[in-house]
Amino acid sequence: MTIEIHPTAFVSSLADLESSSKGSKIVIGPKVYIDSFVKFKAAGGLGDILIGAGTQINSGCVFYIGNGISIGENVSIAANCVLAPTNHNFENSKSLIQNQGFKKSKGGIRIGSDVWIGALTAVLDGSDIGNGCVVGASSLVRGVLDEFCIYAGNPIRKIGARD
Repeated sequence: MTIEIHPTAFVSSLADLESSSKGSKIVIGPKVYIDSFVKFKAAGGLGDILIGAGTQINSGCVFYIGNGISIGENVSIAANCVLAPTNHNFENSKSLIQNQGFKKSKGGIRIGSDVWIGALTAVLDGSDIGNGCVVGASSLVRGVLDEFCIYAGNPIRKIGARD
């Protein structure tokens, strides 16, 4: 795995960027801030993690490489969020789930620019969070979120818009 960290980025010495044996890469852009106890885990696919300039990732977040994560610029991700762009097979009841591998990708995760994701939020494979979105704490993100809108809940729902 290739890990590229821009010289103006800060990655805490207590963050854990796990190497991939499959060739995935992590690219951390300019002025990115990654707090302690953030984990990048190479599991579930061949995607890459690309983090745009000025993004801030708070303590306790976990990013599975899976089918890829693309984060725009000036994104704020609060503490203890999970981004999981991967899906397990589980349909065969005669086989352990752990032995069934992964499903086909739903496209990874894309987060636009100027997005705020509240604490304890889970973002799943196939999610596309538009520019300017706000996602309330403890939400479950699946699917497409429109630009400059405010979402919250599980299931997630639109609760407003930014002016």
